[in-house]
Amino acid sequence: MTHSVAVPIIAANLPSYANPGDAGADLVATESVRLAPGERALIGTGVRIALPEGHAAFVVPRSGLAAKHGITVVNSPGTVDAGYRGEIKVCLLNTDSTHAYDVAVGDRIAQLIVMPVIRARFEPVEELPESVRGEGGFGSTGYTQGKSE
Repeated sequence: MTHSVAVPIIAANLPSYANPGDAGADLVATESVRLAPGERALIGTGVRIALPEGHAAFVVPRSGLAAKHGITVVNSPGTVDAGYRGEIKVCLLNTDSTHAYDVAVGDRIAQLIVMPVIRARFEPVEELPESVRGEGGFGSTGYTQGKSE
């Protein structure tokens, strides 16, 4: 079942979902930028939104840009809080070590995912309850270099 929430928006190009059932709506660039190998840039989208309380939006990379060109969002996911009213900008990074990447006005550069969020109430305690995982962190599930187990 698909739910929707009204999100007031100011944008020359509205974010849009490419396919039914997509979680992320595409954000497009409002400026041209050349990303040299290893370079990052903050790129405007022209989008300003007013999220309802209890919601946040997350700016995430487009999988095709990542796979084909090594372009990612540096602070992924970028969090847009309900109270923020400024322009949503995307901090893109070119991870390709040899090829520059050109962003043109109107290019789809990231996706915006709107989600309900729960505000945590942090409660200080002396000790945490036990769990199966315990303190196992990075690599604790059996990953060894070059293969996973």
